[in-house]
Amino acid sequence: MKHVLLVDDDPVFQSALLPVLEREGFIVTVANNGLEALAKLKSHTPDLILLDINMPELNGIDLLKLRVDKAPVIVISALTAEEDRIKIYELGADDFLSKPFSYRELVVRIQALLRRIEVIRAESGEAQPIQDISFDDSRFIISIAERAVAFTQTEFKLFKYLFERKGQVVTKQELQLRVLQKELGQFDRNLDMHISNTRRKLFEKQLPKTLINTVRGKGYSFAEAS
Repeated sequence: MKHVLLVDDDPVFQSALLPVLEREGFIVTVANNGLEALAKLKSHTPDLILLDINMPELNGIDLLKLRVDKAPVIVISALTAEEDRIKIYELGADDFLSKPFSYRELVVRIQALLRRIEVIRAESGEAQPIQDISFDDSRFIISIAERAVAFTQTEFKLFKYLFERKGQVVTKQELQLRVLQKELGQFDRNLDMHISNTRRKLFEKQLPKTLINTVRGKGYSFAEAS
């Protein structure tokens, strides 16, 4: 699910918008002002920020100036002056919707912006961080970013072995011995074949094949390894 951070100080507006976004499948976190938003952004970067401008403590303009995250931003505000809108875009906002607005239009704009971001990332080769991974050991299914991928037993064990050692480079000899349970022969390509099939299945589910990295001359690593 996509995570939206709603930054707005109006409780009536919050209570009206939350169920709309949740029905569309978004997880919504609320911040009542810019200071609360900055605190939340320190621990987690949402997929999108909905940002009001006129708020106590720290307004939306100052939040745009102070934030260091790269989440896309849709400003939702009663501001109408052209110079205000220009300043908002100059500070990094991606879209602007003037209050009052149609919730249906907001949802359409959110979905359009998220699609554009995904296309840009795909074209640039930028991999999105994969945070949610779970393993079904009985069926050899791995759920990644809400996409279930069915593997053979060997592919499943290979992926899980690398995942449990993310941040490390695992040699071919170790994978061959621990997962395939035999010594690595000079002309043995079984391990390479299983890795290739695993990557293909990730690609078929529109997941980055680079979750399993080849470290030239050393072995393989999970994507978080440097």
